[in-house]
Amino acid sequence: MNLSAYNYKTYITVRFADLNAFGIVNNNVYLTYFEIAHTGYWKQLTSWSSKTKGIMIGKAEIKYVKPIYLNDEVYAYVRTARVGNCSFDVEYILTLKKPEGEIICTTGKTTCVFFDYEENRPAMIPEAHRERMIAFEALEVE
Repeated sequence: MNLSAYNYKTYITVRFADLNAFGIVNNNVYLTYFEIAHTGYWKQLTSWSSKTKGIMIGKAEIKYVKPIYLNDEVYAYVRTARVGNCSFDVEYILTLKKPEGEIICTTGKTTCVFFDYEENRPAMIPEAHRERMIAFEALEVE
């Protein structure tokens, strides 16, 4: 995986509460790490200010490669990989900082759906937000 293809990187704090009985980060916490990184990414990229429309996760995938422990230095990389009319795909890489460099410990992907809570259905991504996502990632749109 090419980390240089990602325009956003953030530090993730491993909390004691994230650990299971074996002292490793519990598998369900990885989605929380993705969400923490995704939130910072969106704050940098654009500001969703509507109280009636927002993003819902339609699908989530996680590939575990190496465990994460309490004192590990963890970083999350985030990028939008595809932008459609109502949905977009976000890819994640979690890395561990080691003396030899960053080691990939987890990868993931979410399909996000722009959702109208008043209408209770997917909605078109606002054009201004869609354009910012495409420009930030230098995506080619079909």
